[in-house]
Amino acid sequence: MTYSVILFYKYVTIDAPELLMERERAVCEVLGLTGRVIIATEGINATLEGTTEAIAKYKAHLKKDSRFKKVDIKETEGKGDLFPRLSIKVRSEIVTSHLPASINPRVDTGVHLAPSELKKWFEAGEDFEIIDMRNDYEYAVGHFKNARPSGMSDFKDLPKVAERYSDIKDKKVITVCTGGVRCEKASAYLKSQGFTNVYQLEGGIHRYMEKYPAQEFLGTLYTFDGRVTMDLGAHNHEVIGVCVHCGEKTERFADCALKSCGNHFIACTACRDESDQVYCQDHVAAFVS
Repeated sequence: MTYSVILFYKYVTIDAPELLMERERAVCEVLGLTGRVIIATEGINATLEGTTEAIAKYKAHLKKDSRFKKVDIKETEGKGDLFPRLSIKVRSEIVTSHLPASINPRVDTGVHLAPSELKKWFEAGEDFEIIDMRNDYEYAVGHFKNARPSGMSDFKDLPKVAERYSDIKDKKVITVCTGGVRCEKASAYLKSQGFTNVYQLEGGIHRYMEKYPAQEFLGTLYTFDGRVTMDLGAHNHEVIGVCVHCGEKTERFADCALKSCGNHFIACTACRDESDQVYCQDHVAAFVS
């Protein structure tokens, strides 16, 4: 039996999100899917896993809805156990940003740039800046060459860190993120702050890695599931992640052994104890003699 994972989002007006939630839950439960689906009046954002057959049936179901007929569904190989359960919720946003309602990708956002066009930019030596709109720990294990880290530990931090990019307001700027959903609002926000030439990578880093594995994107792509990272077929990629304690190159992540901490970071095998636990930099001195 084979398994598949799908990732998709769509900014589109949903008048009755609770009804859509109930419909999607019923379909996913019948098909035996697990994962996360967030629904809001502004759209839908989902990552689901199931048997390859079940995923094919779900995609067919989704495309029957005119609101999602043209949604870009990214599909990769699954394992069958990447999510502990199915979670489908209605929230105020499909990605929590706490940005004002005027930042609306359904109305205005950055110009969508196809992976093939970004590849041309790289090869032609175009003058442009990449801002990685993911969290710092995602950037640490993989990013585009010369990309600026966002400086965020949470997407809600965007207004706090945007001033860091003020020196490139008049340059060609492209925002990147995993599948594209965060860039919809990130690029719209930059435009609202006076950035004059804003793009976003169509389909996100995921689509670029599929098309150009182990090229301009260095390392691996962080995932919010049991895989933690994936290389999308680029098995010869360079490992750029480093252990926060010893600097050894690794792509292994850990949560701080202090349960109340919540820090998520890269830590090699050698820096863990016999129970495979490790404290973050903030707490290692206090708890390890």
